[in-house]
Amino acid sequence: MSIAPLAPAWAEPAPAAQAASLEALEIASSKGVVTFEVEVARTDEQRTTGLMYRKSLGERAGMLFDFKVDQPVYMWMKNTYIPLDMLFIRADGSIARIAVMTTPLSTETISSGEPVRAVLEIAGGQARKLGIKAGDRVAHPVFSGK
Repeated sequence: MSIAPLAPAWAEPAPAAQAASLEALEIASSKGVVTFEVEVARTDEQRTTGLMYRKSLGERAGMLFDFKVDQPVYMWMKNTYIPLDMLFIRADGSIARIAVMTTPLSTETISSGEPVRAVLEIAGGQARKLGIKAGDRVAHPVFSGK
């Protein structure tokens, strides 16, 4: 779930949000290239709803929140029932920061720490398991450093 300056920050999700598109995304980590199948949240409505109300998330699944421009981003876990790893990603595709095993249902804000273009949410613990760290590169058309 995202809270960004461009999104309705504390709004409840619309009941019938349009589904986000499903796309491949790769991360080059110390253990090699890892491929995820991610939903891409491009609209305010999709970013506001995020992964709320989901009961599970596959090991190689996730959601990419595209904020279109670099900006400070603040996320939360309201109405999100599963722990997540949040990867804050710069416009060039480099990972700026990872928030690991975020707390389900928490309304505490989780900051990007610097302006970022996007956030990738994956199942909690997957970043460590797959050797993904800050500085690793994400390949997806959203990023200029594909």
